[in-house]
Amino acid sequence: MTLPSQRPSMSPRLLKVAERAKRDPKGPILSLASLIDEPALERAYGRIRKDAAVGVDGVSKEQYGQNLTAKLRDLHERLKSKRYRHQAIRRVHIPKEGGKTRPIGVSTIEDKVVQNALREVLEVVYEPVFYDGSYGFRPGRSAHDALRVFDRMLHEREVSWMIEADIQSYFDSIDRTKLKEMLRQRVADESMLRHIGKCLHVGVLDGADYSEPEEGTVQGSTLSPLLGNVYLHYVLDDWLETEVRPRLRGRMRLIRYADDFVIGFQLEEDARRVMAVLGKRMRRFGLKLHPDKTRLFPFARPSKWQRRGKGPGSFDFLGFTVHWRRSPKGFWRPGFVTRKARQRRAVMAIDDWCRRHRHLPVKTQHAALTRKLNGHLNYFSVNGNGERVRALLYYVRRRWHKWLRRRSQRTRMTWARFNDLLKVFPLPKPTVRVQLWA
Repeated sequence: MTLPSQRPSMSPRLLKVAERAKRDPKGPILSLASLIDEPALERAYGRIRKDAAVGVDGVSKEQYGQNLTAKLRDLHERLKSKRYRHQAIRRVHIPKEGGKTRPIGVSTIEDKVVQNALREVLEVVYEPVFYDGSYGFRPGRSAHDALRVFDRMLHEREVSWMIEADIQSYFDSIDRTKLKEMLRQRVADESMLRHIGKCLHVGVLDGADYSEPEEGTVQGSTLSPLLGNVYLHYVLDDWLETEVRPRLRGRMRLIRYADDFVIGFQLEEDARRVMAVLGKRMRRFGLKLHPDKTRLFPFARPSKWQRRGKGPGSFDFLGFTVHWRRSPKGFWRPGFVTRKARQRRAVMAIDDWCRRHRHLPVKTQHAALTRKLNGHLNYFSVNGNGERVRALLYYVRRRWHKWLRRRSQRTRMTWARFNDLLKVFPLPKPTVRVQLWA
C-alpha cells in the first residue's frame, strides 16, 4: 500500500505532518489549516475530473480554470479571513434497484477545490489511525483488496460464522455533533474544524426546493467518504478492536468498505454476543441497521469429504454474491459471482443506451459500448465469474444487434451482417482481469 507520506506530489510541510501523524497515531495534531495554501488549492483543482458536473453556479472546471491563479489567490484569502462560504449543493437522483433513487450532491468547482484540499490533509492525519480491516476510499486500497483478504480468510478457515450488516441511509444519518467530537480527538486546530464545518453545514437545492439538513454528510462530496470513514472508525472499528475483541474466546475479523461490512467469527457464541449488541451500538450514534439486510449465519468451509450437494447459503458483498464452490479438482473454495440484480441492471442500462443512441455512427456507438463494458469488466472479471461475464457479453451483443436492426426499415441488419460488423468493431473478450486468488 502507498502511504500518504510516499506520494511525490505532497508538499514538504505536508510530508512533515505525515511523519508526525505516523509517529503518534493517537495524539492531536496542531496547525493544519495553514497547510491549505495556494499550492494545495492548485493541487486540489488538478485532481478534479475534466468532465466534473457543474454545481448551482453552472461553472465548469474549464471555465473556473481561466485566470486560475487569481481565483485561487482570492479563495485562499477568503479561507484565511473566514469569509469563505460553501455554496448550496445541487441534488440529483441516481436510479437504484427496485425503482428507488440515490440522492447525490453536486458541489461547485470552487467548493470541490476546498473539499479536495481538506481531504488531502485529513487523509495524512487519519491513515495511521485507521485499522487494516478498512478498505473503502483509502489510498492504495480497493474493493478487490478487501475481497482478496475475505477470500483468504474463508479459505484458511479463520472464521465459520458471519454477520452481514447494512446501515440504512448511512451518510444521511451521521450525527454531525458526534462527528465533530471525534474529529477533535485528532484535529487540534479550530480553523481546520471550521473549514470542515463549512462543508458539512450546507444548503441543498433539489429542483426548486431548498433545504438545510441538520444531520449527515452530502453524498457526492469528495470529503464525505473520508468523514464517513472517520465516523465508522470510532463507532465500529475501534469499538470492535478495543472493547469487543478482548471479551471474545475465538478469532474475529472485520472487513469494511465504507459503510458496507461483514464480521467473521471463529465461534458461534462470540458471533451471537456481538450480534446482540451491534444494533444498540449503532443506535447510540444515530445509525440504524436494516432489519431485512442484517443477519447472522453459518458460513464455514464444507468438509473436504463432502463431495456432494451444495455448501452453506450465499450472501452479497461489494457487488458480488459470495458462495462456496467446488474447484475442478473437487475441493471447496469461496466463489464470487456478479449479483443477479447488478447483472440485470448492467444489461438494462446497456439496452437503454443502445436504444437512445441507435442512430449514432456505428464507430461512435462501438467506442462508447467498449468504454462501458471495460468499466464493468475491470471490476467483475475475477476468477470464477466467467459464466456471468460471458452471459453479460452475450446479452450486450443481442441488445446492440436489436437496436441496430431497428435503425432503418430499408436495410436489414441480419446476424450475418452483424457478425461481420463485429470483426471490424469487436467487443471486449471475457478474460479474467483481476486475480482474487493465485
